[in-house]
Amino acid sequence: MRMFKVPMPQRRWFHPNISGVEAERLLLERGVEGSFLARPSRSSPGDFTLSVRRHGMVTHVKIQNTGDFYDLYGGEKFATLSELIQFYTENQGQLREKNGEPIELKFPLYCADPTTERWFHGDIGGKEAEKVLTEKAKPGSFLVRESQSQPGHFVLSVRTDDTVTHVKIRCQGTFDVGGGDKFDSLSDLVEHCKKNPMVDTTGTIVHLKQPLNATRIPASGIEVRVKELKRADGKKAGFWEEFESLQSSPVQFWYNKKRDRNQLNAQQEVKHVFSRKEGQKPNNRNKNRYKNILPFDHTRVLLKEPWPHDYINANYIEVNPDDEIFEGCKKCYIATQGCLPSTVADFWYMVWQENSRVIVMTTKEFERSKSKCAHYWPDDGEIKEYEGGFKLLMQKESSTPDFTLREFLMTRSGEERVIYQFHFIAWPDHGVPDDPGCVLNFLSEVNFRQESLDGAGPIVVHCSAGIGRTGTFIVIDLIVDQIKRCGLHTDIDIRRGIQMVRAQRSGMVQTEAQYKFIYLALLHYIDTLSHKIQAQQKCLEVGREYTNIKWGEGKDFPVKETVSIGSNSMNNLVPLGNN
Repeated sequence: MRMFKVPMPQRRWFHPNISGVEAERLLLERGVEGSFLARPSRSSPGDFTLSVRRHGMVTHVKIQNTGDFYDLYGGEKFATLSELIQFYTENQGQLREKNGEPIELKFPLYCADPTTERWFHGDIGGKEAEKVLTEKAKPGSFLVRESQSQPGHFVLSVRTDDTVTHVKIRCQGTFDVGGGDKFDSLSDLVEHCKKNPMVDTTGTIVHLKQPLNATRIPASGIEVRVKELKRADGKKAGFWEEFESLQSSPVQFWYNKKRDRNQLNAQQEVKHVFSRKEGQKPNNRNKNRYKNILPFDHTRVLLKEPWPHDYINANYIEVNPDDEIFEGCKKCYIATQGCLPSTVADFWYMVWQENSRVIVMTTKEFERSKSKCAHYWPDDGEIKEYEGGFKLLMQKESSTPDFTLREFLMTRSGEERVIYQFHFIAWPDHGVPDDPGCVLNFLSEVNFRQESLDGAGPIVVHCSAGIGRTGTFIVIDLIVDQIKRCGLHTDIDIRRGIQMVRAQRSGMVQTEAQYKFIYLALLHYIDTLSHKIQAQQKCLEVGREYTNIKWGEGKDFPVKETVSIGSNSMNNLVPLGNN
């Protein structure tokens, strides 16, 4: 059984320009139980305050900055504010009131980014900035990030010929780089620096030539990002730019030790690192629908004895438990090709072996008069027998305009299992659906069924090749799951999600149109969820429940209560640790 630590909150929990009253308003209007933020102390300049929503009210905790360390006027001491927040987030129960009641930091309430420019990378540290600029960018590439050492300020990181230069940006109502001109916005400052090169302390001229754009954003900011991508859309910009960068970007991959895989940290392109030798063997070639779309050896599903061979064109897709964005996700899939007539028995053996109870089919049997997938299931009321002593009975079939649900009874050696096949039929050949909502509702039905089946194995997902539509469905499902678990202010990264699944099956999410569709589907989900939460709040205030939105996870919000600010609300805490 995997153990997951509480996800590390990102630095956007720091709000540089708000008062205690404003912090309370934000937490009560936008937060949930356990939401928190940090801000500069107005009463004690140089110190900070941690504000936490608890029991429909807001508790304020003083954070001392001695110049040597940060602490809560006692207890554990930390070099940075980020480390302090990280400790109390990952060690629930360490922060308590004097009466022993715990104060839990669960959900960071993010501050709006100071700019919507795509060169803003939020809270990444200096080492990470140097790494991405060195590995992914040309000389003259730049990004802007939050200062780790001085909350509220920023850093301009620029790649020169053989190194990365970091320039501090001060934020004191206006923005400047330590003298000279002051600017009303980060965008204005960056535009000035692009036209007026700087000189660093070694005498090197620092040119800002092209931005290194970020793909990681808070979920609540997806509408702004989609508008930016649409505005920049073109041959070498917008969605195209992000999608094309996937083709040559490095990946970091992990191996699940439960399946006896060795640990590896790859820094080359997937296609150059991960072998596909099994699929190339002469006795396996005819089991591949497309001769060049083969499973990676390290994540392929192995058919176990007593099956006569171990090969099937299928890969496990799961989340690295140490991934800071998808951390806590327990989802697991099998991505596979559409069956050939000769691989139908292999497919059903895999379903039985893995105890998979839900199958997602995202292609029609024929598209443009070409076979995309064999009819691998029995028709209504029909019983089919397969190699290995399997029998399959179609028990029920029902249809909606977008998908067909088939229910099978699978038996072997007296054991019975019910298998559900969700056949999505609303995906046009050589395109994407017009309505993202139909895909979201489909995935909601799939997950509802999967979650109702105790102990069910991975969801089996296939299209024809098992990479394009299959990858698109899986990435959407993973990010929707993340938002459900972590809320609208969690960070999401579509590009990174695709990199993660591509490291387990080659070519997942094949086209720019599919890449763009993931953005639009998530925009649709987040927009609907936001409206649902707002409606829940309003209806709860008048004593009614809100139930007419079909899908999406919302939080119940208690009625807003008036909370006072003062020393009493800030001195009733005792941190555990070195007391």
